[in-house]
Amino acid sequence: MKKIILSLLIATSIGLSAQIGGSTQIGNSKWTFGGSAGISGGFGSNSGFGISVSPRVGYKISENVEAGILAGFNFLNTNYYSSTLFGIGPFANYYFGRNFYLSGQFQEFIINQKDKTTGQRNGFDEAALFLGGGYMTRIGNRSYMQLGVMYNVLWKENNSIFSSGFVPQIGFVFGL
Repeated sequence: MKKIILSLLIATSIGLSAQIGGSTQIGNSKWTFGGSAGISGGFGSNSGFGISVSPRVGYKISENVEAGILAGFNFLNTNYYSSTLFGIGPFANYYFGRNFYLSGQFQEFIINQKDKTTGQRNGFDEAALFLGGGYMTRIGNRSYMQLGVMYNVLWKENNSIFSSGFVPQIGFVFGL
């Protein structure tokens, strides 16, 4: 019974997270700036804390095409494990019908992990090519909420730091 309650407690507490994101065009400039940030936590026998920050800078090549560079930093610390992940690379977005978008991004990730029970450290890198798209809905003047999914076409099941090739996306975009 204790294992069932503990499992339910962990499963429900992992959902504690917050995320912000955005992109802003300044005046008549074609440059866009934005990014996202997230925080997560969990309770129980493997309680922990995680934080992520992903800034980006883009340039609107045309009304429907944007390209730029993005970076990402993730930190996770639990009772038994800690890791840092840093990624950087180019991205491109194609917007159509003002409600849909296609997206592609390449990132090279540098990963450092530590097993706190053994003291063992691992460091390695992994490339990811995310392709996907989604739906945008207007929430204000030049502001949109995005719902989408990306897939890492370079993902290999037993040879990746990521548990899956699919990545859901929920965010906000300002200035399109």
